[in-house]
Amino acid sequence: MANLWSGRFEKGMDKIVEEFNASIFFDKRLYDCDIEGSIAHVTMLSEQGIVTESEKEQIVHELNNIKSEIEKGEIEFNVHDEDIHMAVEGILIKRLGDTGKKLHTARSRNDQVAVDTRLYVKKEIKEVIENLKFMEHVLLEKAEKYHDKIMVGFTHMQHAQPVTVGFHLMAYFQMFKRDIERFADSYDRTDYNPLGSCALAGTTIPIDRHRTAELLGFGNVTENAMDSVSDRDYILEFMGAASICMMHISRMAEEFVYWNSQEFSYISIDDSFCTGSSIMPQKKNPDMAELLRGKTGRVYGNLVQLLTVMKGTPLAYNKDFQEDKEGLFDTVDTLKKSLLILAKMIEKTEFKLKDIQKHLNKGFLNATDAAEYFVKSNIPFREAHEMVGKMVKYCEINNKDFSDLSEGELKTIDERLSLNLMPDLSMEGCVNARVSFGGTAPSEVQRQINTGKRWLEEF
Repeated sequence: MANLWSGRFEKGMDKIVEEFNASIFFDKRLYDCDIEGSIAHVTMLSEQGIVTESEKEQIVHELNNIKSEIEKGEIEFNVHDEDIHMAVEGILIKRLGDTGKKLHTARSRNDQVAVDTRLYVKKEIKEVIENLKFMEHVLLEKAEKYHDKIMVGFTHMQHAQPVTVGFHLMAYFQMFKRDIERFADSYDRTDYNPLGSCALAGTTIPIDRHRTAELLGFGNVTENAMDSVSDRDYILEFMGAASICMMHISRMAEEFVYWNSQEFSYISIDDSFCTGSSIMPQKKNPDMAELLRGKTGRVYGNLVQLLTVMKGTPLAYNKDFQEDKEGLFDTVDTLKKSLLILAKMIEKTEFKLKDIQKHLNKGFLNATDAAEYFVKSNIPFREAHEMVGKMVKYCEINNKDFSDLSEGELKTIDERLSLNLMPDLSMEGCVNARVSFGGTAPSEVQRQINTGKRWLEEF
């Protein structure tokens, strides 16, 4: 069968051009969205009196047959189909003849692909959010288990202050919470129906775009036909949100990599998320965490690729836009799998509290608490900071801890210091005292967990 657009042409496409031009082998993934859009379109055409009720019923029936056959693997696509839109329409025309030719009334492939990809992105946003919610449930459960268990908190990868494991995990809960909100926000801007914009300027045929929006479950209708067919912001926005989300995944994966090392020995990752070495029999490598970290670059690349495609395209539609799909599909697959793998890995990871305990006496984690206690004794913070700095320096030189200092040694450091002035600088004392809103005190961590649970239930 000749191409559906071949009336203007005397020659067929060169074979290599036909292969280069075709997108059927990747955009066939949109078959369900394409058929859904076509059913809504022909339903509207019928309601407007543009096709008959009988013609509509024939077309809808056959479109449903085609969908079923595609899902069963009974339809084999080839390069001559060019894209999923022409493939479906070509099969329809082959089966229904002139009736099938009426389906494309008052639409173009330009608005057809726009409605397909918007429907696809809407569906995938919902699935991504579900995966993120599963992640949040896992984090809340694990954070509650360890809400009062103490570990080292870092800045600049240096020992900074004692925090609880639950507190640390709840930081990631907040990251993924923002991701959920970002995807939900982008959904609203994707939720516009472009169908009926046609090639770029609308149509003289009396269609009802609000009706197709209603049939397809769109909350809004795009305002400008030229923008409708040339806009890919909703894909870019999805990819942008995905890139930020993958960055959060990568940050946590990075921590799992070094927490799993012998130098840290903070966690035990379940064997099902690790691999061994082909030569070193003792190895247990955190490969899934490393792979999650690596997959992030792939998603970033997809975003930059489409930004680069779009930056030089004049209005309205351009063939360049065909390059929006492979990166989108890859981003969807990578993100959804990465979220599930990380969540399941967290679920099956345990913190090695005895090993973590060995790290708590390194790096003067209680120094800030000492300085803040002196502030509460009416010593200006900058002076208190200097006093504690001198204490740390003295202890480092003399291989001592704060608890080892005598009255005389304290006076040598600063005459205002005394054993009576020294607070409870145990790790438990330091953590329990940090009850400021958002702090690491177990009671405050539990409040954060409870707030997170309520938010997740209400979302």
